Amino acid sequence: MKRLFLLLLFSFFMISCDESTDISDINIFTLQDDVSLGMSLDSQIIANKQEYPILNHYQAQQYLDQILAGILLSSKIKHKDVFSYRIRIINRDDVINAFAVPGGSIYVYTGLLKFIDNEATLAGIIAHEVAHIEQRHASKRMTKQYGISFLLGLLLGDNPSQWEEIGANLLAGLALLKNSRDDEYEADEYSFKYLMSSIWYPGAILLFFQKIKSNESGGFLEELLSTHPLPEDRITAVENMIKDNNISEPCEDNLFSNRYKEFLKVLP
Repeated sequence: MKRLFLLLLFSFFMISCDESTDISDINIFTLQDDVSLGMSLDSQIIANKQEYPILNHYQAQQYLDQILAGILLSSKIKHKDVFSYRIRIINRDDVINAFAVPGGSIYVYTGLLKFIDNEATLAGIIAHEVAHIEQRHASKRMTKQYGISFLLGLLLGDNPSQWEEIGANLLAGLALLKNSRDDEYEADEYSFKYLMSSIWYPGAILLFFQKIKSNESGGFLEELLSTHPLPEDRITAVENMIKDNNISEPCEDNLFSNRYKEFLKVLP
């Protein structure tokens, strides 16, 4: 009955839309669909031990869990009662990246952890991935990529094998990770908002951008830049947020560089 209602609702919506309607703002998926899709993707990621070797390390996991918990205290995060937020570490030093799947799972590569310099930067990156989940960027991209008619038929048909096939397609070639520039701008904005009420420097994502810029000639950043495009105006946008909110220069009290150095010592 719920799916039939959705079909009627979206049919009416599409009839009433004019040519100026931006399909990128449309999401055929419900919040629970995001959860179900995320569970399917999680199972495929965990099963693929060669591509995504999960690091089982208590101290490292606890450290990242505490950062995620601190970010989730933000009142700006609206879906934490629906999404089961969790973070996993992928044990690959050759990849500098992080990504999120719908429904709450965040994956961070050890290569990224060893690339950055302080805890606030890591918090900014994790908050950025939380924003991708909260703003439901992946399922919005799926709605645009596959089309509303196809997805409605899939949702109404409830065919698990088709869901698995779509999940595999999303993982293949990093399709799931490839965010649009608009998605990146929005995730940057919410990363800043989430950290405003935290112990970390709110503009910490800018520190990550600056480190990328100083190393952008290195081919080891190719995957990161292909999945998280970094045009100059992304940097300018964060700088403007820092200025508009009268944020002081970062210091050890909100960067936690020394604490981060101690964390790096426990990584294999």
